[in-house]
Amino acid sequence: MATFAKTTFDASVYAASRPTYPKALFELIFNYHQNVTSLPTKSLPQIAPQGRARFDTAVDLGCGTGQATVALTPFRKVIGVEPSAGMIANAKNRLQERHGVNETSSVFSQFDFVQSSAEELGFLDDESVDLVIAAQAAHWFNWNALWPELSRVLKPYGTVAFWVYSEFRLAQYPSLTPLINEYAQGADPDNSLGPHWQRPGRTILENHLVDVPDPKDVPGTETSFAPLDRVYFTGPYYPDLPPADTLPVILRTRTTWNGLLGYFRTFSSLHTFLERHPEDSKHKDGDIAERFWKSLMKCAAEKDGKPEVKGEDEVTVEWPVALVLAKKLPGDN
Repeated sequence: MATFAKTTFDASVYAASRPTYPKALFELIFNYHQNVTSLPTKSLPQIAPQGRARFDTAVDLGCGTGQATVALTPFRKVIGVEPSAGMIANAKNRLQERHGVNETSSVFSQFDFVQSSAEELGFLDDESVDLVIAAQAAHWFNWNALWPELSRVLKPYGTVAFWVYSEFRLAQYPSLTPLINEYAQGADPDNSLGPHWQRPGRTILENHLVDVPDPKDVPGTETSFAPLDRVYFTGPYYPDLPPADTLPVILRTRTTWNGLLGYFRTFSSLHTFLERHPEDSKHKDGDIAERFWKSLMKCAAEKDGKPEVKGEDEVTVEWPVALVLAKKLPGDN
C-alpha cells in the first residue's frame, strides 16, 4: 500500500501500536493446513491426508513490521515479503526483540525478508512453498496477478490464509460505535477520515474480503484450488454475515487510552488527511486524531459516571476479523 512505503510514514509507531494476533488464530490455520476438517465452522471432506501437508516453507505477503511473520516458527524457513524498506527494518527488529537474538543466531537464520510486492514472487521456485499468509494486507493485492502466482509457488496441498481486521470497537462502550464509524468512515473530507482511505482496498477490507475472487474465476490460474473457505470472527457486530461462518471475536487487547491514541496514529488515512490538511496539526485542541480521542474519552467518562477518563486508564479494544482460506489441490484433481 503506497502510504506505508512513504519515507514520511513512521513504521516504528506502526510496529509498537498495531495489535498482535492471537495464538488461537495461528493454531486454526496450522490445523487447517494439516487437515481442513479442523475448520470450526464447517464439516468438509478431507482433502489433505495426514502427512501430506508439510512445514518446510512459509511466506508472509505484505508482512509489514512482522506482527504475523514471527509467529510462523513451526516452519523450517519463513520469508517475509514487503515493498517498504522501513517496514522490513522494523520486522527484523521485532524478530530480534521477540526471540532475544541477533542476526548471527540460528533462530534468526530461520527467517528471511525480501523487498517486493506480493504479486512478484520470482525469487520463489515452482511448488516450493507450503503456506502463504497475509495479515492486514490482502485487501491491497491484485488478485488477477496473485492467484496465478500462488498457483505456481504452492506445493500440492499447500495452504493460503489471508485475514484482515475491520473497524475497532470498544467492548465496554458499545454506544460509542456510531462515533467511531463517523470518524473513520464519514463522508466529510474535512472532519472525518472516510474520504482519505485508499480505495478500493479499504472497501474490500470493510466488506470482510468477500470481494476476493475464487481462484477458479481468475484467468491464468492453471492449478485447481478447493473452494475458498471463509470464517468471520466478528461476533454480533456484523449480523448480515453468514451465521454458519461466524464465530466470536478473537482479536482484542487491553491497553490504555494513551495506547489507543498511538493506534490512531497508525491509520494510513490519517497520514493522508494530514498531508491534505497540514494546518490541522496546529489546531489548538490537537489534530483530528487527538480531537477524536478526546471526544471518545469524554463520552466514556459520561457512561461511567466519572468526571473524566485519563490517558493512563485502561480500555479493552476489539477488532472483528475476516479470514479466507484456500487449499491447492494436486494436479490430477
